[in-house]
Amino acid sequence: MALAHTILTVLCEQPASGYAISKQFEQTIACYWKASQQQIYRELAAMEAKGWLNHQLVPQTGKPDKKVFALTASGREELDRWNRSPTEPTPIREDLGVRVLGGAHMPRAVLIEELERRRGIHQQNLDTYLQREREFQALDAPSLQGQFRYLTLRRGILYEQEWVRWCDEVIAFLQAQPAGETERVKSPGK
Repeated sequence: MALAHTILTVLCEQPASGYAISKQFEQTIACYWKASQQQIYRELAAMEAKGWLNHQLVPQTGKPDKKVFALTASGREELDRWNRSPTEPTPIREDLGVRVLGGAHMPRAVLIEELERRRGIHQQNLDTYLQREREFQALDAPSLQGQFRYLTLRRGILYEQEWVRWCDEVIAFLQAQPAGETERVKSPGK
């Protein structure tokens, strides 16, 4: 998936400034797609050059004028083309998985420390997503778009829950090993 298609999807709801798009990434999209504000602004310029977007300048007091971007007919056609194309699973490239793979060749305490650190990151993300879920569930009648947003939030929740479970599983395995079993590090040439 290209960042451009994520932005086109965001702009389907309503025109928005680059800053507003960036905030939406932070608040609702981060559980499955990450992009920096700089990447978003760069992509907006490229998309406008392709004719997928146009912008209006909105004057602001004491600040530079704000560009508010909207989809063009060409942008809607590109999004429709992309929506009709098949998706493929994203390949996993995970450093921690490689470290666990080599766990028999590193100090157990080092691996446990890293697993606990990563577990904390995933638990913090999970707590944030669960709070958003509670806020959604408190709504009386969420919009259709809100319900679709909730479904993507659920994917983020399940993703983080599985990370926490896996970290717990690996830590429990390491802690159950007899002393010295995962402490052996072979010297080169031996």
